[in-house]
Amino acid sequence: MVAPARLHRYLYEDYLLLEQHSQVRHEFLDGEIYAMAGGTPEHAALAASVLRHIGNQLPAGCRTYTSDLRIRISKSDLTTYPDGAVICGKVIPAVEDPLAATNPKLLLEVTSPSTEAYDRGAKLEHYRGLEALREIVVVSHQERRVELHRRGVDGTWSVVAATGGQTIELESLGAKLDVSEIYKALD
Repeated sequence: MVAPARLHRYLYEDYLLLEQHSQVRHEFLDGEIYAMAGGTPEHAALAASVLRHIGNQLPAGCRTYTSDLRIRISKSDLTTYPDGAVICGKVIPAVEDPLAATNPKLLLEVTSPSTEAYDRGAKLEHYRGLEALREIVVVSHQERRVELHRRGVDGTWSVVAATGGQTIELESLGAKLDVSEIYKALD
């Protein structure tokens, strides 16, 4: 079966104008604009907990960012708002979007029922297109489990998972995440 042709393809400028005037955040992907769903209080608490734990261990010159920071991946034409990010040094903005960062060292996604497949699949692949990115933390909404996707020195990606009572090492930042501590935000 042949896929139907797109009826409209938005320009990035259309997206920026929408973001400037909208109270809802949107994701831009290859000429399409998608409204991003709002999160639950539990989702927000998990993201804040992870960012607090990371932030308390950051080396000088590194900073955590909330989901208000737009990330631009020009290679795959995606602009999105991850649940959190860490950038070391100055933010390097996208050429076409001065409010979108291009150089996160670490990205954070907290899954939700409606986004889990995308967060663990296509979105991860897009993120891997960021040159500066070294680690992606994926926090489960279903169970007390954290996955760490890490780029090796040879450019290949590996995955390490930890559950309650275990810790996960963020090598790119010299930090650790205690899974039980992160999930205390839900207790």
